[in-house]
Amino acid sequence: MSDRPPASFALPFFCAVMFIDAMSVGLILPVMPGLITELSSLPNNQAARIGGELLTLFALMQFFFAPILGALSDRFGRRKILLFAVLGLSIDYFIMAMAPTLFWLYVARFISGICGATYAAANAAIVDVTSPEKRARNFGLAGASVGIGLIFGPAIGGVIGEYGVRLPFLFAGVLSMVVVIAGFFFLPETLAKENRRSFSWLRANPIGAVISISKNPAVITTLCALFLIQLASQSYNSIWSFFTIELAGWTPGQIGISIGLYGILIAIVQGGLTGPAVARFGEIRMIVVSLAIGIVVYIGLANAGGPGAIYFWIVIGGLSGFVFPAMQALMSKQVGDDAQGELQGAVGASFSLSAVIGPFVMTRVFSYFSGDNIYFPGAPFLVSAGFIILASAVFFKAQQFYRHNKV
Repeated sequence: MSDRPPASFALPFFCAVMFIDAMSVGLILPVMPGLITELSSLPNNQAARIGGELLTLFALMQFFFAPILGALSDRFGRRKILLFAVLGLSIDYFIMAMAPTLFWLYVARFISGICGATYAAANAAIVDVTSPEKRARNFGLAGASVGIGLIFGPAIGGVIGEYGVRLPFLFAGVLSMVVVIAGFFFLPETLAKENRRSFSWLRANPIGAVISISKNPAVITTLCALFLIQLASQSYNSIWSFFTIELAGWTPGQIGISIGLYGILIAIVQGGLTGPAVARFGEIRMIVVSLAIGIVVYIGLANAGGPGAIYFWIVIGGLSGFVFPAMQALMSKQVGDDAQGELQGAVGASFSLSAVIGPFVMTRVFSYFSGDNIYFPGAPFLVSAGFIILASAVFFKAQQFYRHNKV
């Protein structure tokens, strides 16, 4: 059995990478509506459609390329693929910062989608340095790093965005480039040479990756439930800024504060509570609790009447943060060391597919119900609640496989 690189050294670095990556993404969230409006001269509800198209293009490219890069990380190691991915994101931000027309926003999203393997490579690297019984905790720490990034990113982006909608994109590009430079000198390779395997085009694609892991019914069923959860979360990713502008007239700074608060809660839940909760109650019970909370929160947000209600449901929603690290831990226990990149590539493909479908659906639902038709801007959150209900039914089936395998 191969020696793992010391988690005490490698894990903090990967968490730092995910923190800065999330911070860079968070920087641009409060100002994206303003940039789209500046370049298109469209009203808020119509600008949301453009935002949805940009997210869909990014996700479509990631859907096809994340499994390829995940499989490449199984062949050549995590380090090279992760640095390549972050470099692509840096180029994306610089292009958006200088974009003279909407066309260049589409170009930027195309590039970043191709390079969107940060998730797959970083999470596979975490598996490389972590024993099975500690994976839920360490996935929780990684999720907390993302949450902390979402605390500082939107807050800083909102403040900077008050002085110009393009400045946060430039700042995000610089941050990502710092990650590339630091990673080049300090990032360790975590995948031992004996755990590497040859690259296969038959498996390095969304369908191939899913077919490969479908041989394990517990993993494929959990992945289906995870897809539905990710699909539901696209209401946050695609319409939050537009929704809060429409419902409460929030500025970029106020939007940044709301996203930052959610990041604080996710950091507390995933970084501080996931490990102890999973150790005491197990992954399955914490997933069930998170799903129940998610249903209630989405329904609450759909019917929020103003800023006070929005913040109330943000706070409650943070308690659903157990679900992603717990599901990742369950699936990773079912897969060998030489296929963790493939698994994370499949998870990334699942996320990307949800991000192809979700923004297209959510932004159009929002646009329809925020225009001259029936006025109900919270309608996308009701759609999300429906997806969580479906995910709960699918995961109920998955539990039978885990009980059979005594996980």
